[in-house]
Amino acid sequence: MPPEAAGERLDRFLGALDDVGSRAAAERLLDAGKVLVDGAKRPKSHRLTAGEPIEFEAPEREPSALEPEDLDLRVAWEDEHLLVVDKPAGVVVHPSAGHGTGTLVHGLLAHDVAGGGDAGRPGIVHRLDRDTSGLLVVARSEEAHRRLQRLLRSRKLVREYLGLVRGRPRSREGRIEAPIGRDRHDATRISLDSATPRDAITNLDSIELLRAHSLLRVGLETGRTHQIRVHLAAIDLPVSGDPLYGIEGDLGLRRQFLHAARLAFPHPFGDEPVEVESALPADLAEALDRARA
Repeated sequence: MPPEAAGERLDRFLGALDDVGSRAAAERLLDAGKVLVDGAKRPKSHRLTAGEPIEFEAPEREPSALEPEDLDLRVAWEDEHLLVVDKPAGVVVHPSAGHGTGTLVHGLLAHDVAGGGDAGRPGIVHRLDRDTSGLLVVARSEEAHRRLQRLLRSRKLVREYLGLVRGRPRSREGRIEAPIGRDRHDATRISLDSATPRDAITNLDSIELLRAHSLLRVGLETGRTHQIRVHLAAIDLPVSGDPLYGIEGDLGLRRQFLHAARLAFPHPFGDEPVEVESALPADLAEALDRARA
């Protein structure tokens, strides 16, 4: 183990290794008892100390059993290594309980996506909630997936969202640093009141202040589940249309007003800058017009 890893959680350290590929794959290895730290099994939360030897079995890459589906997807940018897709609202990113077909991954299989330790999520590096629209970058090889993950961990993958909230922020710019996790009392929700909090950082920039609403540019430094919606609700700026943390049905919306509008990153093969933008979809643009009126 390198000295600079001292103090790091075991699952995080393993997930960052090329032979493992993801934190989820690291957790599967740990659960299966295939990791030894100084000759003993350790929990995933174990904090490493300098000089501890680590032994593990590299996980085998299982071929995906998923079948491609013809979904109407817009590829906003692509080359031989990766692609950026513009996800419509209502589409789940990858298969899960209750979503065995019709996911973004099913639609992307025809675009040669690949990489990562989970055969059910080939190429997926980051996610969007089902009812959040906008841009995701997806890998086309194991090496591209590893390099994109490094960009994500080093916060060189810039993800900017447009969000409409009820109310006005106290200042034009802001930063929210508040750990979040599964709510102590309701497992269907994420909150600041959690027994398993994880660091979460969200940056805010006001674009347009309206009579009862504000249009915000939101930047993520971390990518926790429901992070933007939870953080904004915590500072009394609930997201319009959000049925879980915000104001359901606000401005006639049938989903949360949240759109991943911009991705920017150095290309993982060559470092040339890549920047992709996506305009507001029709339902959000119409809701914004109503808020302006």
